[in-house]
Amino acid sequence: MQPTPPGAATPAGRLRHLIQAPGILVMPGVFDGFSVRLVEAMGFEAGFVTGSGVSESRWGWPDVGLMSKAESLDGVRALAEAAGLPLLADADTGYGNAVNVFHTVREFERAGVGGVMIEDQTWPKRCGHMSGKDVIDAGEMVQKIHAAVDARRDPELVIEARTDAAGPIGIEEAIRRGRLYAEAGADLIFADALLTEDDIRRFCQEVPAPVMVNMGFGVRRRATTPLISARRLQQLGAAVVIYPRLLTAAALTGMRRALEALQGSLDADEVPDRPDLVASFDELNGLMGLPEINELERRYGGTGPAPAGPRQPA
Repeated sequence: MQPTPPGAATPAGRLRHLIQAPGILVMPGVFDGFSVRLVEAMGFEAGFVTGSGVSESRWGWPDVGLMSKAESLDGVRALAEAAGLPLLADADTGYGNAVNVFHTVREFERAGVGGVMIEDQTWPKRCGHMSGKDVIDAGEMVQKIHAAVDARRDPELVIEARTDAAGPIGIEEAIRRGRLYAEAGADLIFADALLTEDDIRRFCQEVPAPVMVNMGFGVRRRATTPLISARRLQQLGAAVVIYPRLLTAAALTGMRRALEALQGSLDADEVPDRPDLVASFDELNGLMGLPEINELERRYGGTGPAPAGPRQPA
């Protein structure tokens, strides 16, 4: 864990410090209260708010541009309030033109995140590993980045520019756009759906800004980014690696297995206990902050008579 300098007290300052640190920053994707608290409890230093995870878990729809800005902000705000670690939030395309991006960045910053990611897809956007993607003109995206940089009130707020050009156009265009976006002021650059390790190396070497890479840990897909270790990605030049679908996919698998066990017990005389499938009640309450709630109740007399005498300052 990197020591935090005195100036990095805000979520934005902490996130910027972690990105600029020598070691690669590993950010699991977070999408709900369980995931963001668990990532923090497991010792990770930052989290990536996955737009696909929020869309799928909160609204029950895939990441194809159905979630509005208001719905995305609602999810991001709740996560930022629940977490003590800095979050990098997925703001899709910025929900319009450069003027919309300006206001989007303002709103996401007020929600409490440490950074905001804007992508160059056309709207409605699609998950980066889906077919049918298209991108806007690079010049239009440059203006969006200018607007995002101008909008931030905290100069430490991380502005990330994502390009999806590698799939529909090719790696050369992705690199060209990465350079343009870095020159426009983006602090972090992300090229989604790179197909080879060599593409990742080239992008990291030829783009003059810290680079983020997306890994689908545990997910085998055709014609998409190969699974590469965080250590190897650091050797290739990446500053950040995210695992946006790790926890959503793991949660779905865990829930399915628990329901299968329930179905298998419905006609049995006895129901077997399955601690291998579920967290204990105490573990769940501890992760969700019940001890802090109990302490507040003791302090303010919520569970019994108030203590006699004057209240002492905390």
